[in-house]
Amino acid sequence: IKYFYGQLNPKTKEQIENLLRNGMNKELRDRLCCRMTFGTAGLRSAMGAGFCYINDLTVIQSTQGMYKYLERCFSDFKQRGFVVGYDTRGQVTSSCSSQRLAKLTAAVLLAKDVPVYLFSRYVPTPFVPYAVQKLKAVAGVMITASHNRKEDNGYKVYWETGAQITSPHDKEILKCIEECVEPWNGSWNDNLVDTSPLKRDPLQDICRRYMEDLKKICFYRELNLKTTLKFVHTSFHGVGHDYVQLAFKVFGFKPPIPVPEQKDPDPDFSTVKCPNPEEGESVLELSLRLAEKENARIVLATDPDADRLAAAELQENGSWKVFTGNELAALFGWWMFDCWKKNKSRNADVKNVYMLATTVSSKILKAIALKEGFHFEETLPGFKWIGSRIIDLLENGKEVLFAFEESIGFLCGTSVLDKDGVSAAVVVAEMASYLETMNITLKQQLVKVYEKYGYHISKTSYFLCYEPPTIKSIFERLRNFDSPKEYPKFCGTFAILHVRDITTGYDSSQPNKKSVLPVSKNSQMITFTFQNGCVATLRTSGTEPKIKYYAEMCASPDQSDTALLEEELKKLIDALIENFLQPSKNGLIWRSV
Repeated sequence: IKYFYGQLNPKTKEQIENLLRNGMNKELRDRLCCRMTFGTAGLRSAMGAGFCYINDLTVIQSTQGMYKYLERCFSDFKQRGFVVGYDTRGQVTSSCSSQRLAKLTAAVLLAKDVPVYLFSRYVPTPFVPYAVQKLKAVAGVMITASHNRKEDNGYKVYWETGAQITSPHDKEILKCIEECVEPWNGSWNDNLVDTSPLKRDPLQDICRRYMEDLKKICFYRELNLKTTLKFVHTSFHGVGHDYVQLAFKVFGFKPPIPVPEQKDPDPDFSTVKCPNPEEGESVLELSLRLAEKENARIVLATDPDADRLAAAELQENGSWKVFTGNELAALFGWWMFDCWKKNKSRNADVKNVYMLATTVSSKILKAIALKEGFHFEETLPGFKWIGSRIIDLLENGKEVLFAFEESIGFLCGTSVLDKDGVSAAVVVAEMASYLETMNITLKQQLVKVYEKYGYHISKTSYFLCYEPPTIKSIFERLRNFDSPKEYPKFCGTFAILHVRDITTGYDSSQPNKKSVLPVSKNSQMITFTFQNGCVATLRTSGTEPKIKYYAEMCASPDQSDTALLEEELKKLIDALIENFLQPSKNGLIWRSV
């Protein structure tokens, strides 16, 4: 408690005093007796007082730990420097904003004579890993909670490679944080960002270089200049507006029509139930209505930190088709390979080409790869694993065209090594305007992709669960289903062919029964392969209190009865929920949107 009394932020101090005064010992314990750990997107938690929350003190402590670890890893740390970016989140009740936390992050390092590249205004998350690479910094931090609820914030760390940190860096940084909990002299001095000669603003340089690099994935600028298609873009009250406008200009498009109520930053996300465009039509209401009014056929939505993209298309019957992440990935996969084929040099070898996806994402890229002759690989969930694998491939002279995760995270090309909603938005626009010249819609092209490579019908959803012991017992029951150390052989009437448990490292499909993907002990994740060809995964979210489920029917090109495939998938998901998750018994909260 003494640390929070020693804080210079009266709002968080007041929160602790109120808990003390009201004898709320359990909540005090919860807030003060555990520390945040690195999930799939760095440190992420609610803003407020406590060591397991995001606030001035925990950000200072995290940065002190970062400093200690980076000093150990890089002898040239003080020559190369560190990048800091932030989104537009904020919370009045704890005097916590992304900008303030970014300034404190910079202050800790400036006080230790480390050059800091601090963006002078909010930026898309991908700008931080991009800047780390371009400026040859040792690392970078983005203060963001992406599409989480408005109460949350986060601390996302990138290594010198421009990819998010993975093990062992995350564990070593946490150890260093534990050794540096007392704020150092100067750590609170955020005036340093205005006075230190070591502070630099990379905004204009990085923005210019990023937009220049975008040209590498622009293939039809002449068509874009002439297109009659109109686009609506919503930035979901976040950072995306200015950057998407610039990207459209680079590609030769007229500017997309912005949703006026959602164009400017608003930390309350006041026009949406939740700031996650992945939730579909219900959160895209304003942009869809504006598109109808403006006669625009395509709606593009970047999430609040502009690292993810949702897209919708007006259909002939007047309804909107909101594409899932897996459907957009099928289109991106087709497009990026088609553009590669048409633009490749004479000696380019298709066997040198790669696409990647996380293991809970659609296997459509695998089907395209098998037919076209390039390589497909999958990684653990989280773009940090994709970024890390891309680095390995690039170092070995391979070419990576596209990577994705089903939760609308896409990466076209390799200028950035993290998901990027800005580049994805403008690539979808180019794809749509190219198809328009042949009178083909995105939806029609998606059908063509499925007809050629096989239908991949998937569904992803989640339950909310705020009780960690309940989550643990659900997964432990699956590991000891009919008898100890026995996984289920059936789910209802559906026979299970193979089980892979990433938490324990077990995989029944491998000769040695060991998972090829690395073990991830800190999160729960089990995948079932069924005899009918369906693959289903249950896992905990790395950023929110959710149990997610993913299921996909992968059909061969000769199986075109989609109604039958959809019916089979629906029955299997119902069985999965009823038999494995047992929402009523476990008090799980159904997804409301």
